[in-house]
Amino acid sequence: MKTEDDNADDTVLFHVEGRTAVVTLNRPRALNALTHPMVLRIDEALGAWEEDPAVHQVLIRGAGERGLCAGGDIRAIHDDAKAGTTASAEFWRDEYRLNARIARYPKPYVALMDGIVMGGGVGVSAHGGVRVVTERSRVAMPETGIGFVPDVGGTWLLGRAPGRLGTHLALTGAAVGAADALLCGLADHFVPAGRLPELTAALAGAPAHEVLPRYAATPPPGELAAGRPWIDHCYAAGTVEEIVERLLADGDPAAKEAAETILAKSPTALKVTLAALRRATALGSLEEVLVQEFRVSCNALASPDLVEGIRAQVVDKDRDPRWSPPALADVTDADVEGHFAPLAGGDLSFG
Repeated sequence: MKTEDDNADDTVLFHVEGRTAVVTLNRPRALNALTHPMVLRIDEALGAWEEDPAVHQVLIRGAGERGLCAGGDIRAIHDDAKAGTTASAEFWRDEYRLNARIARYPKPYVALMDGIVMGGGVGVSAHGGVRVVTERSRVAMPETGIGFVPDVGGTWLLGRAPGRLGTHLALTGAAVGAADALLCGLADHFVPAGRLPELTAALAGAPAHEVLPRYAATPPPGELAAGRPWIDHCYAAGTVEEIVERLLADGDPAAKEAAETILAKSPTALKVTLAALRRATALGSLEEVLVQEFRVSCNALASPDLVEGIRAQVVDKDRDPRWSPPALADVTDADVEGHFAPLAGGDLSFG
């Protein structure tokens, strides 16, 4: 299989096996991170396959052994934010439209969520109708750690997880394994990683609903179910500050660890994330949530925390971000509300 060094067109590969059209994200050395051209090519292919009577279902997978997709190209977002240009907004506009297309796709859309599936990787998989995780899966929306807010429909997905599990995952950015992804509604089936080649081959000749029962199994135990009492209690608090207070007061060591994790994230991103999640649960459709997320994402480009967070985690890798403002108490309601303001360049729309 060719890699990203061969040709820009090879960063995402397409072929048809029997009745199944296959999308392979093909930047393995970059953990199959999405670029704008990749998004456009996937969207174009899905549009063509939707009209092709020979294609009965679509399968998406990642090249290499490490994961389906680690998200978008955040170095490019960092450079765009520093330069004050519009490339990120243009990327998100097309990416979010792709997320909506996947969610409404009229044919079975099978996502192999093996290995790392984060950020934009969740967007091209967890909105699908048939979502498969393995014992190697690590699913996360880790945006608060880079001064950003869950997007790609992440607030729609996490806002509908049982109890307050979605709030826990959104604020901490924690990655979950197969059982917890199933519990949170981010996946549908567990298949051992070693059986994925057999599953893929079987899908070429039969529909997913017939094939999957032969390969699905019981995943290894997760962690979140046992934590539901403290998670549901602590994250029901009205503000991030109150959530942290409850976590620190709880006797469970996992609650204290969650509080410490949250306190290392961007204070602004945390408060905007909580507001976005709660607003998302009141919205009636994924498209409405994506419009809200588009506003939040574009407005976040002007926040110093996005550039600083990516610098600390990806560019300089010193893991020592200097957030501005540095504390939750310093983030005002106006700071939060500004992220939801209408955009001068126009909101996201769906044609």
